[in-house]
Amino acid sequence: MAESCQFANVSEEGEIPSFKGSDKAKATDFANYFCSYAQLYHQKQMLADHNRMAAYHAAIMGNPDVFKDKVVMDIGTGSGILAAWAAQAGARKVYAVEYTDMAKHAESVMQANGLSDIVTVIQGAVEDIELPVELDGLEPEEPGSTRVVDIIISEWMGYFLLRESMLDSLIRARDKFLKQKTGLMFPSHTTMFVAPVYDEEERKISLREYSGAMSDWSEFADTTKSVYGVDMTVLEKDFEKEQKEYYLLSSRWSELKESSLLAEPAMVKELDMMTCVLNDSKGLFKADANSSFDFDVVSGNGSGPISGFAGWFTADFKSRTDSGSELSPQVSNPALLSTGPENGYTHW
Repeated sequence: MAESCQFANVSEEGEIPSFKGSDKAKATDFANYFCSYAQLYHQKQMLADHNRMAAYHAAIMGNPDVFKDKVVMDIGTGSGILAAWAAQAGARKVYAVEYTDMAKHAESVMQANGLSDIVTVIQGAVEDIELPVELDGLEPEEPGSTRVVDIIISEWMGYFLLRESMLDSLIRARDKFLKQKTGLMFPSHTTMFVAPVYDEEERKISLREYSGAMSDWSEFADTTKSVYGVDMTVLEKDFEKEQKEYYLLSSRWSELKESSLLAEPAMVKELDMMTCVLNDSKGLFKADANSSFDFDVVSGNGSGPISGFAGWFTADFKSRTDSGSELSPQVSNPALLSTGPENGYTHW
């Protein structure tokens, strides 16, 4: 008997499949998530995101004093552009870690740009890799420690910051490889925002698509009964539930104008990338510091009804703010990436 399909993106232990997952869990995770990142068209979409590119370029190339002679790890390097910038900014050694076969393209990019002597591309899950400490003459923070990296850079953020599972990997890599006293995370801080919005066109599109799906089902059920003699109406309630969850209860990507906001955004979660823990990667919780919030929406101002709620995030590249960071380098030229309505298009 065939096994039932399971789509939960977690291992048997509740972790992301790339960490402590069975072969089946890892294979499902790879199919669901990582395969798209092995395609150049997907990499091109991200590389064509000007706001994304400008923020990372400013953060890395605008702070050569921070990167000079440092050991850098780029987690989820993709085509390798962040690793290349780190090398161009003066890094002594860069480890570009990539889980998918995009690693082969990253190697080609390093060779084509004369950076292969600085950038080493490592294909594999960052949870599983080991760095060539002795071979590359790396200096651990403490004798026998694996903490040999000065800076971790990564574009790990997903829709509404936490949609993708890379934050788990980032935290584990930080706790294994990054120097605690002097290390830096790029980005250094991330913040999630929510606000009520007016976007009736998008809401009506969702309603039309849902109605269309249900009309198609009705026609399908009638045809199946009249032509093939089998009554499928017993499945209608389950089909309706699926379609309602997909069209009406699921979030959708939308490029909003700033004028769509009906109230001041509420900050719902803030992460210091040096101190956040694995539980932070799992979402928003009632016990979180900013889990309770409200909005002051003024009716009758001509901006229309509340069509829904929008969520976005910002990512800062700045100096450390955690306790015990006195010895870490100061980022003299901070940068900011915002995926909010005020900033125009981003692929988020």
